[in-house]
Amino acid sequence: MLDKAIKFSVDKVRANLDEFADKFPAPESKNYVYPKTDCTSWTEGFWTAMIWLAYEFTGEDAFKKTALSQIDIFKNRADKRIETDMHDLGFLYSLSCVSAYKLTGDKKARDTAIEAAELLLMRFREKGQFIQAWGSITDENNYRLIIDCLLNLPLLYWATEETGNPKYADIAKRHLHTAIGCVIREDFTTHHTFYFDRNTGEKLRGVTHQGYSNSSCWARGQAWGVCGIALSYAYTKDESLIPLFNGVTDCFISKLPKDNIPYWDMVFTEGDEPRDTSAAAIAACGILEMNKYVKNEKYMKVCMDMMNALCVGYLTDEKSNGILTEGMYSRPHGDNPECNIWGDYFFMEALMRLNNPDWKMYW
Repeated sequence: MLDKAIKFSVDKVRANLDEFADKFPAPESKNYVYPKTDCTSWTEGFWTAMIWLAYEFTGEDAFKKTALSQIDIFKNRADKRIETDMHDLGFLYSLSCVSAYKLTGDKKARDTAIEAAELLLMRFREKGQFIQAWGSITDENNYRLIIDCLLNLPLLYWATEETGNPKYADIAKRHLHTAIGCVIREDFTTHHTFYFDRNTGEKLRGVTHQGYSNSSCWARGQAWGVCGIALSYAYTKDESLIPLFNGVTDCFISKLPKDNIPYWDMVFTEGDEPRDTSAAAIAACGILEMNKYVKNEKYMKVCMDMMNALCVGYLTDEKSNGILTEGMYSRPHGDNPECNIWGDYFFMEALMRLNNPDWKMYW
């Protein structure tokens, strides 16, 4: 099943390679077909990373050539500050440029990723000690962080390792401890986003942006917690993160329905609400990463159950240019089940992790 899923995914990337050589799949598909878009959203790095994964699976030069050619696009975006006023620079530049540097030693990729890390530092707010998620830094309505940003911190950890300058990892650690101190509830469910007082830095309130309610547990947010804590542990080896990882992961597992693919919000455990396959793939990657350091047979069994369920019931057909069905971008904003480019990426990353336990991650 693993071999079939790898071949299926690589074949999808290969079929899309020419169409998305200098353009990118949109964040979500339309009728299970990704439209073309420019590099202006938070998701373009996922496509480039999928090309790199296909290259690692096959060794085919066509994948390497296309992925390297896209570095210029990401460099132009950073140089010209095109839609860089956000926290998602790790999603963009870890997956496109850090990956390229790790795999090929490309200097332009390295320098572009460090430039992106500098841009990310500019979003750090001293009052509150966090990286602001969205919007202008002068916008009082956006003085907040979101749980997704845990996946952007590896860009900063890596920049410190690469340059020897501690400032990047210092900001990452400060944001990490602020985030885990407010987005994780006592029962280990998670808030999506958390507001702070702009004048004092005081913690104010946790609210949702894409979940069912402010008190519910948005599935992808919970998965970001599982994966994000694991990635920070990989860099910091901070032992205090282990019980947090266990708590968030146990909570995620406890709310899975019988087929192991979560509903879009984990307040739902049965019924006809849409699923979110991307949340399962993200959580699987987090479990596989943490298992490298802290073995846990229970988590690994659930990880395999989720991956098997994705392979058996949620792969697209030949009419789609995506990989996973039943991805949910934002149900409260009217989205319906589609392919999500991050879900496709994390599915391929999980396949790579299972195929090669010594895989050098792009994060």
